[in-house]
Amino acid sequence: MSQFTSRLLAATALTAALTACSDLNGVNGNTVAMSAAFQTVPAGFSANSNSFDASGDDGQPFLPFDIGGPEGFEDGGHRGPGGGGEGGRHHGDHHDGFGPDSLPGALMGGGLGPEFLGGIPFGRGHGRGPFGTFSLPSSCVFDSASGRVSCPDRTDRGLTVKASFAFLDAAGAAQAKFDTATTNTVNVKTDVSGTRSRHDGRITSTLSHTSDRTISGLAAGKTERTVNGTAKAHEEISGTHDSVSFTAVRDAADTTSGLVIPIVDGRQTIPSAGTVIRTMSVTITPTGGTASSRSRREEVTFDGSNVVKVKLTQDGTTQNCTITLPDRRLVCE
Repeated sequence: MSQFTSRLLAATALTAALTACSDLNGVNGNTVAMSAAFQTVPAGFSANSNSFDASGDDGQPFLPFDIGGPEGFEDGGHRGPGGGGEGGRHHGDHHDGFGPDSLPGALMGGGLGPEFLGGIPFGRGHGRGPFGTFSLPSSCVFDSASGRVSCPDRTDRGLTVKASFAFLDAAGAAQAKFDTATTNTVNVKTDVSGTRSRHDGRITSTLSHTSDRTISGLAAGKTERTVNGTAKAHEEISGTHDSVSFTAVRDAADTTSGLVIPIVDGRQTIPSAGTVIRTMSVTITPTGGTASSRSRREEVTFDGSNVVKVKLTQDGTTQNCTITLPDRRLVCE
């Protein structure tokens, strides 16, 4: 299957190390603390082409933290998006559904995928490097009029994935399938929609995600690979938690612009140019109560060095941060 389908809907569960910290800065004052609402992405978003690591998709509807008072949770101790952790009241939790800030020094939604951080090498025996694998099932069909290859819909636990591809050679001519020698540009469009409920049925999400990514420089002999793309996720949640009925909306967006990856056989390469802008907003509204909202924006800039710059804005407060590879810890001024 293609790279997007390898990020399966049933993604690896995210294990969150939670700490009780209620302000923007971490314990040492130089690492940003992230609200639990931003630890995961909406269910099924990993089936799209985006910069979020697949570990951020736990496959579950968003579950707010304590919104019903000091007596703790009613879901058997599961807490936060995707569950995990212990029940009960926590210091710094004001019962707005967001819980304490946590995960100091991390990018949201599971962080960046390995293809953005030099985690996938080029060379024989290692596949075709980052953004370079497109193995479609034989049931996909080429339409000469549109120049696109469409694949049958895939369904998984209430979600449907639609995908189509355009393969172009170096002259811009459409191809019926991916050719490892002559295909130079690939465009991938995906759509994920449907509903997903938690195991007890008390919380349900309606999901709608799209993505559109173009990769060029894939043909044999090319010295660099360029990636541009956009992706959006929308999640509408309703249910009951802590004996309180609520609704919530979570939106995520992802834009990759001019990401350039030098091609060097046999080793990983860090992008030499380009930006990735990731945003997420969450609004939680208890029935009869007041809506609470939070937002986060991460602008990641690459220059070929192992020091990746991140401009982070969380709830209106902006910090300049860095990630020094191979460490993924986010350190802010």
